[in-house]
Amino acid sequence: MEMQNDFDRLLFFEHARKTAEATYAVNPQDTDNLTRWGGALLELSQFQSVPDSKKMIQDAISKLEEALLLNPNKHDALWCLGNAHTSHAFLTSNQDEAKIYFDKATDYFQQAVAEEPSNEIYAKSLEVAAKAPLLHMEIHQQASAASEPSTSSGAKSTKNYNKKGSDLKYDIFGWIILAVGVVAWVGFAKSHMPPLPPPP
Repeated sequence: MEMQNDFDRLLFFEHARKTAEATYAVNPQDTDNLTRWGGALLELSQFQSVPDSKKMIQDAISKLEEALLLNPNKHDALWCLGNAHTSHAFLTSNQDEAKIYFDKATDYFQQAVAEEPSNEIYAKSLEVAAKAPLLHMEIHQQASAASEPSTSSGAKSTKNYNKKGSDLKYDIFGWIILAVGVVAWVGFAKSHMPPLPPPP
């Protein structure tokens, strides 16, 4: 069932990407469309290899920055940019380089909250962004520890540590994926609403 859900998500966001690309050809000034396009690319990046994922995230960042050039106060584009930089940071093994992306993400989340203070998703993203660098460090420490041999007693404590880190990782990524998916889906649905009937 999980594979079917992933495949459905892949199809949905690929369709959203193609629709946004076609809409852009007609109206490159549509900030909602640019934001949807960036969100779709960000979602699709999860289905790629690391190098392809990074490239797709950079494409998403480009679309979102283009939307902000047209409307610097567009809170959903600011928020999506925060998610894009967070995703890029997690794909970067170098701690110093990842920190740059985490700092950018935090800045964009803060701007999104400032533009729309009542949005709980933005506030939660800002809260989670503070924990992201620690999670990044834990993930990469675990990856290097996994490549080293361990004793049987050390293996048990590492297993518990890995489970806690893994749970936190899924909490953070799950929140980001859910939130980006909801925003992209709502935006996509709004762009395909039937026209209102003319007044009598």
